Amino acid sequence: MRIFLAGASFDPSFGGPAYSVPALGAALAARGIMVGLWAADGRASAAPTVPAVANLTPLDGDLQAAVGRFGRPDIIHDNGIWLPSNHQVARLARARSIPRVVSLRGMLEPWAINHRKWKKKLAWTLYQARDLRSAALLHATADIEETNARALGLRGSFCVVPNGVDLPAHSAAEHLSPAPRDRRTALFVSRIHPKKGLPMLLRAWSRLKPEGWQLVIAGPDEGGHSAELGAQIDQLGLGGDVRLIGPVYGAEKDALFQAADLFVLPTYSENFGIAIAEALAYEVPVLTTRGAPWELLETYGCGWWVDPAEEAILSGLRAAIGLTDEARREMGRRGSVMVAERFDWGGIAMQFQRQYEALLG
Repeated sequence: MRIFLAGASFDPSFGGPAYSVPALGAALAARGIMVGLWAADGRASAAPTVPAVANLTPLDGDLQAAVGRFGRPDIIHDNGIWLPSNHQVARLARARSIPRVVSLRGMLEPWAINHRKWKKKLAWTLYQARDLRSAALLHATADIEETNARALGLRGSFCVVPNGVDLPAHSAAEHLSPAPRDRRTALFVSRIHPKKGLPMLLRAWSRLKPEGWQLVIAGPDEGGHSAELGAQIDQLGLGGDVRLIGPVYGAEKDALFQAADLFVLPTYSENFGIAIAEALAYEVPVLTTRGAPWELLETYGCGWWVDPAEEAILSGLRAAIGLTDEARREMGRRGSVMVAERFDWGGIAMQFQRQYEALLG
């Protein structure tokens, strides 16, 4: 089987899909599938998120040239919508009668639809609705994502397959010093974007001002939102308690997760929320909102799943910070077990392989 896997960019600053799409490609390749991995920015081979593994071929340049070098695929699997490159992929697949899978990547969620609404309404009318209706299969990472897509009139075939997560090589507990620490850490790692709800988190933090705790906010800036948050931190007098540290990758990112006592993602909208799974893999309990499809936090007792509102975030922070260190660690351990059972990339790749095989008959 030959799969042409496409995305907008695999540069880490692009966010979750920059990690999850190459990781899916590597997991499929490990199952003996030939995978061509192409990014619309034309730089797949240079991206640090793209692993060097057998059966996985990074493809640079424009779409036509990349498909030509890879050879005719059995299936084209595109990731994301709205961009000209997504429309280009759809046109190529239709012209060559190649079945096309589209991973929605949260781009039809209500918050996302209402962000720059008029541009999206125009794109929907001109090409996006047709492109989605002509896909052989639409992929959602959670049931609610499928529900929201169907509410827009999409009646085609869907599959629901979560993202996978790379599990740490060692238990997070092995890395932590038993010596007492002066401060505990609540950690945010994601894009610095308005939909992530950070102003709401900062307001809640300023009201609580937990003694012996710091809030660390890490991630690449989008549209100058980091500067807005910096001004808010100063205005609220949080300069000594909140650190805005910019993007982190690789070992630096791992070290942040290993040192964290709580992970916080106060988002308005996520189709999955890969950083949540990453935090749990490091045995860190999570506080997030119902804007992310993570009711499993409550089911497994490994975090707090609250409304995307300041009062709810404040209540969740009080509950998390009020626990003993050992109680939080036990919640994190439960989360780590759950992630290993449900989100290992090998199992995720097997689910996609079955979907591909069903399309090919």
